Amino acid sequence: MQAGNVTYSSDADLPETVAVFPLSGALLLPGGQMPLNIFEPRYLALIDDAMSGARVIGMIQPRLDGAVQESGEPELCAVGCFGRITSLTETGDGRYLLNLQGIARFRILEELESDEPYRLCRVCPFTADLSPGEGEEVVDRDALLKAFRSYLEANQLEADWESVSKASNETLVNALSMMSPYGAAEKQALLEAPDLKTRAETLVAITEISLARENSDDGNGTPILQ
Repeated sequence: MQAGNVTYSSDADLPETVAVFPLSGALLLPGGQMPLNIFEPRYLALIDDAMSGARVIGMIQPRLDGAVQESGEPELCAVGCFGRITSLTETGDGRYLLNLQGIARFRILEELESDEPYRLCRVCPFTADLSPGEGEEVVDRDALLKAFRSYLEANQLEADWESVSKASNETLVNALSMMSPYGAAEKQALLEAPDLKTRAETLVAITEISLARENSDDGNGTPILQ
């Protein structure tokens, strides 16, 4: 997996301990690009430390049931994604604008005690994510594009179909998953899909449920997956 100027070929290329940035509704997938606006002091410190090291942080969601630790911090979902900081701009008013490129997913083994203002976790990477294109050939591209087109038409949106036609199956599945407007539960289901085929099927199913709900005029803002 290429991220910025670095190629990640095995789990040895990834940290065993990573600083995590919990953000509800955020989905980073391998190869995906995520812009972030950083302004909280503890996360500014996280970015400073990452930039002085391997430039890798962990994106993860707070646990979906809202559970909290004794400290008041939210419990974390079990699975997140490594991201490499590929660009960073200082705004002049104390914020960082940065771009994060997804490398590979990870599973949290344990959260570590730390004197840092941010949270650190010992993690195990999904090494299969480091092989770009894995499983592309079994993705049902037609079903994915049909669901995408139906969603755009239902919401009176347009797409750059020339770019879509040129995108690989992996790029298409992960980009559509990341830009999808669904909730935290749906985003976590897409993240935890065991392979690209399953992620594509999950995205199609979520989209079809969303469209059916809209067509029935019964949408109430509740998560599609519960």
